[in-house]
Amino acid sequence: MNYGYIRVSSDKQTVENQRYEIQRFCQKEGLSIDGWIEETVSGTQHYGKRRLGKLLKHIQKGDLIICSELSRLGRSLYMIMEILSHCMQRECRVWTIKDGYRLGDDIQSKVLAFAFGLSAEIERNLISQRTREAMARLKAEGKIVGRKLGSKNSRESNPIFPYESTVVRLMQKGMSVRAIAKKIRCSRNTLQRYVQHYIRPDKDIQL
Repeated sequence: MNYGYIRVSSDKQTVENQRYEIQRFCQKEGLSIDGWIEETVSGTQHYGKRRLGKLLKHIQKGDLIICSELSRLGRSLYMIMEILSHCMQRECRVWTIKDGYRLGDDIQSKVLAFAFGLSAEIERNLISQRTREAMARLKAEGKIVGRKLGSKNSRESNPIFPYESTVVRLMQKGMSVRAIAKKIRCSRNTLQRYVQHYIRPDKDIQL
């Protein structure tokens, strides 16, 4: 199967130029496109969340993906290397028109596949290491790392808080948590956690 991949980052950018380039290239090479994959999405978005990701899950040995240039695959070298490594592991070919790359099943491509895979793994490790070092440095400087206390876990920020007096009053009347949750239109589990944490900690709650 031969696939034409087209990506633009905004609706203002037309796909017609890329389609024309691919069609003209295929005519010159004596090829035909069996399926088109077009999407309007930023190249910074991970390919797994794009239509490209769905294609990469289904490609088979001998398939060919043609795009106008490598930057259509992604906006970072790491992402491009990861995509190319995946394709070559599946023995799928990737050709780009402007860049002139033809990655296939020859020995050169296999060497490149190894290099791409290794580079991607190294980059992942470096990113993880830089993140850990940055976190350690911030902690050493006495700065708060992660969510600030009270920002989202405080009692006042809980969606049940405005109804707390109503909840207490209804519970005193013997109404169950399930019935109260239905009355104030919230999840029973959400209300139960609030009651157990803020109103009656360490006590059995009637459902």
